[in-house]
Amino acid sequence: MRRLGHYLFVRHRHNWLQLIRFGLVGGSGALVNMLVVIVLKKVGPNYRDVFIDLPLTDFNVRWYHAFVTVAFLVANFWNFVINRRWTFRSTKHAAWFAEYPPFLAVGAIGQLIGLGLVTALIHSGSPISLPDSVFDDSTGFRTKLYWAQLISIVVVTPVTFVVNKLWTFSAVRTGRPTHLVPIDGESLTSDELVAERNPQPSAQHPDEREPAAAAPPEGRAAS
Repeated sequence: MRRLGHYLFVRHRHNWLQLIRFGLVGGSGALVNMLVVIVLKKVGPNYRDVFIDLPLTDFNVRWYHAFVTVAFLVANFWNFVINRRWTFRSTKHAAWFAEYPPFLAVGAIGQLIGLGLVTALIHSGSPISLPDSVFDDSTGFRTKLYWAQLISIVVVTPVTFVVNKLWTFSAVRTGRPTHLVPIDGESLTSDELVAERNPQPSAQHPDEREPAAAAPPEGRAAS
């Protein structure tokens, strides 16, 4: 048990610190996300109204789908900038335009999952729909859209952290997947880890070389 605790909380403490930082950034991003949703709900059409019909189907896109998508784009860029500078500290390793596309792609996958969850929580025919008797939109605290969006953020955030940790802010640095190994609170890339484990012999100063063995004295010439 002691070895397990050392492995989890000492050897990998750098990963735990990253998770805490990512959670703090995610919390600020969730706040930004919710603020955008609130503003759009107040200035836009009724969030339950149809935004666009999907051709050749009986399905449609509602305004709340548009609201949460715009909120995602704003919060995603917010999270990227702060995570890049603070959580993963990758500003010295790669240009932002090299890291943002995979970060956006990961976020987009999470957003699709979130959209499905928001739809299921709002749609009255869904088995997990939030009850209208409680969330009747009479006040901001009882608005179904706000709670559905907040729940989706809580569910999706851990998934995006793992993928961004292992791919977005790691593989881009060297052009290949890299496992970050915490040593003395720092993380090393795979190349640095190899150098750490297999140090090269240092060049020896000429003055420090061992003196050559003295040649044996020549025998005396016969008299």
